[in-house]
Amino acid sequence: MRLHVQPLLPRNLKGSNKIVFTSFSPFGILAGRAFFMITPLYICGPTASGKTSLALQKAHELDGEIINADAFQVYRGLEILSAAPTGEERSQASHHLFGICDLNETMDAARYHSLAQPVIQDITSRGKKPIIVGGSGLYLKFLTHGPAKAPPGDPELRQKLDQLDLSEILRQLKTLDPEEWQRQTKQNSGNRRHLSRALEICLLTGEKASTRRQNFEQDTSHLEGLVLTWERPALAERIAKRTRQMLESGAIEEVRNLPESATTARQAIGVREIEAHLRGELSFEDCLEKITTATRQYAKRQQNWFRRESWLKETLPNSF
Repeated sequence: MRLHVQPLLPRNLKGSNKIVFTSFSPFGILAGRAFFMITPLYICGPTASGKTSLALQKAHELDGEIINADAFQVYRGLEILSAAPTGEERSQASHHLFGICDLNETMDAARYHSLAQPVIQDITSRGKKPIIVGGSGLYLKFLTHGPAKAPPGDPELRQKLDQLDLSEILRQLKTLDPEEWQRQTKQNSGNRRHLSRALEICLLTGEKASTRRQNFEQDTSHLEGLVLTWERPALAERIAKRTRQMLESGAIEEVRNLPESATTARQAIGVREIEAHLRGELSFEDCLEKITTATRQYAKRQQNWFRRESWLKETLPNSF
């Protein structure tokens, strides 16, 4: 007797996000397996907005594991200045891509993307929820929209760009890529790392960085994300409080121990100000004020970035 086995037929399980594929034969069900459509949850927001606390809550609720998407929390030896999760916080859920790089290693969005993708795949293969948390917009953009087609960094060129004043970087960028210069100026961007990278792309490729930025994939229907929103005065107060705590709990020693070769790590907010303090050029309070101001400005740029990501669902701090 020849048996005919019907193909796998999908059906939804009521009250579940599972889809069961079942095959039938004259003798009944041969196989039934449940497949989860697990998508990452992105938790975004400006610095000092409470992303770590929300990520821990969601990890417990969703059986998730936390993946870092902060450009400086990848470094060992910069945990205090970068406000990385504490040991106690990390003990509450599995954490990935925190403190994985030596201080003298370079890091950019493309390398981060190559490190994060296998971690996401591993977590989902075990039936867990990847919870990607951070405030580095370009790192998140590479994960959500795919990497822009940009050349790898050139160490020799970067060394030359590091010697230029910010005003000179802006001047050259305006000449080579007026649209990118206008975008950065409109956002009041003082992020030297982003500006230098845009100029580097122009110089390496002979093309505009703004053109490559437009080539990001546009579909966001598959994305799931939360962005923490604060009233500006309340966020400013949190930033001031955290900055003082960082300086009083070891950030100064972290900067003192930074090697000269730590080119990427040295771009973290606070490094230049603390080094000026260590040289006797700034008092503690002046150093504190300058870092607080720079951090508030950075938070504003982050808020502008996330505001353009319409797929993110706004979450108020008191809602978790």
